[in-house]
Amino acid sequence: MQRNTIAPRPDWQQKVEAVGLTFHTLDNGDPYWDESACYQFSAAEIDTLEAAGNTLQEMCLAAAQHVIDEKRYSELDIPEQAIEAIEWAWNNEPPALYGRFDIAWSGFGTPKLLEYNADTPTSLLEAAVVQWDWLQNVSPALEAASHLGKPDQFNSIHDRLIAKWKDLDPYLSKPVYFAGVQAPEDQLTLAYLRDTAQQAGLETLQMYMEEIGWNDERQAFVDPNEDQMFSIFKLYPWEIMLNEEFGAHTLATYPDMRWIEPIWKLLLSNKGILPILWQLYPNHDLLLEAHFADPAPAQTTSSAWQQVDPNGPPTILPAVTHNLRDYVRKPLYSREGANVTIVRDGATIASTEGPYTGRQIIQALAPEAVFNNRHPVLGLWMVDQTCSGLGIRESATPITDNYSSFIPHFFV
Repeated sequence: MQRNTIAPRPDWQQKVEAVGLTFHTLDNGDPYWDESACYQFSAAEIDTLEAAGNTLQEMCLAAAQHVIDEKRYSELDIPEQAIEAIEWAWNNEPPALYGRFDIAWSGFGTPKLLEYNADTPTSLLEAAVVQWDWLQNVSPALEAASHLGKPDQFNSIHDRLIAKWKDLDPYLSKPVYFAGVQAPEDQLTLAYLRDTAQQAGLETLQMYMEEIGWNDERQAFVDPNEDQMFSIFKLYPWEIMLNEEFGAHTLATYPDMRWIEPIWKLLLSNKGILPILWQLYPNHDLLLEAHFADPAPAQTTSSAWQQVDPNGPPTILPAVTHNLRDYVRKPLYSREGANVTIVRDGATIASTEGPYTGRQIIQALAPEAVFNNRHPVLGLWMVDQTCSGLGIRESATPITDNYSSFIPHFFV
């Protein structure tokens, strides 16, 4: 694994826009899509990453089964009222589509799991389409420079998504709605996923989450035309949905709906799955030591994302003792690098602010992976339970956030 500096294609902005990436430059003028560099892997390294993704998927599914069997919901700050829907979804296997493991690796040793975005992963268009188009454009130059043969890319994401939609077609009422917030990255991901569904032959509609209505008389979710909605791909976190006005209706009608991703993904998109994995697979090569930062609360109808009674007594939990001196502290539910603290040799070396509160975990720092003063995180994309491709985000700091660039890759 190495990071190569290369010349961006002339008019690269127009080229990436032509394949759908309109959000390619940050507000400060820096490129979000950055093709002034690329990561090069060997075929053996790609095999290692693919095997890691498939193994981690099996481990995570086993961990979810363990949480359900042992009723460890309170440790993940999952409210009691959501348990019935989670268990129904787990046992009845409604449609699930995709996810992304975030991995730390420099090419030495074994890849290490940082976390699993199993519910609302973005940067999908970049990984599935944009970097593949880039490779087709620059392949002759890369082949001439490497002298190692024609370059390839770990990337079957697009074809696997279309195939998965075809598999799901019989289980979905039409149209399939695609809903999310107005953020550019979210809208790009939604539009791309909708396109893959349409290529699979499904009838679709796209809308904003706030346009989903509730008809109390019909006890049904409806679109702006008052048509009942049955199949919804939502690029919107379950933990936020459950805290909103229609959250109770989501749970009450869950068996009659087809929400993608299913609600059991709450168990895996939750960083609390990391200490549970460590308990189930202690010292596993693919895992970093992880612990809950405080003892588990009793099961309750409230949770980290729900309103706490301001008149109630404060809950003060003692810290959990651990022997780690180099670790990351992060909330169970957080995104885009917010509310993360990095501690090295017992001292804080980096931290970020953000809106996320609630229970936290502590995870050992991964072995350092730094290339030209850049910190890459490898995203392994899972489609239909299979590791299907690689996308790389990199930062100037050890914490990956929404300003981190996307860098293409190839292997020879």
